[in-house]
Amino acid sequence: MNFHAIKAIYRFEMARTFRTLGESILSPVLSTSLYFVVFGAAIGSRMGDIDGVSYGAFIIPGLIMLSLLSESISNASFGIYMPKWAGTIYELLSAPVSAMEVVVGYVGAAATKSLILGLLILATARVFVPYEIAHPFWMLCFLLLTALSFSLFGFIIGLWADDFQKLQVIPLMVVTPLTFLGGAFYSINMLPPVWQKITLFNPVVYLISGFRWSFYGVSDVNVGISAAAIVGFLLLCLGTVAWIFHTGWKLKQ
Repeated sequence: MNFHAIKAIYRFEMARTFRTLGESILSPVLSTSLYFVVFGAAIGSRMGDIDGVSYGAFIIPGLIMLSLLSESISNASFGIYMPKWAGTIYELLSAPVSAMEVVVGYVGAAATKSLILGLLILATARVFVPYEIAHPFWMLCFLLLTALSFSLFGFIIGLWADDFQKLQVIPLMVVTPLTFLGGAFYSINMLPPVWQKITLFNPVVYLISGFRWSFYGVSDVNVGISAAAIVGFLLLCLGTVAWIFHTGWKLKQ
């Protein structure tokens, strides 16, 4: 494996992040902080506990997951789309760099950015809401698996998109609504029985539920199912990326 190529791609992508620090890191952290102020401090103080957890603390995993999903997709899709748009993708294709090395470089950088953002939001939450992490190891595992999976998903979107509008279609019209309806701000046990069953078809429910379990030991669905869901999505994305590079789809355009 050409580690010099991976390092070059990774460093380039990380340098781009730090050149746009305000947009890449500070803006999502400040936006999420507003949720903590409004829902955690203001509204949360007037609401009761959910599953024995204060409302302000209960929404922390959901808000982190909301930012993690959107930023992982955005970072990875924009990172691979820009070389296509600028025409520099041909330099990458003609270089002695394998498909695996391209994926590791771009997806690794996108996942790293998302992890940094998730940890910053977690630290920021402490300013507004007290919380405890019951299973720190599993919290980091869920954080890492989610960042990797959705960075791969974003990489696929970047390969598929042929204009800037398509980069935003799936994150804005699919992922964000599913996250809001996936228990980010409530427990699905609070819904009527029929809607509880319907909500279980939302894959984001399993991500948020498993992540929340790592904080407070409570979850809407079995934590084993949550772990299996995120691992399954990761494998699906890996298989899709492998098929794309095998066929050369969208890279020769």
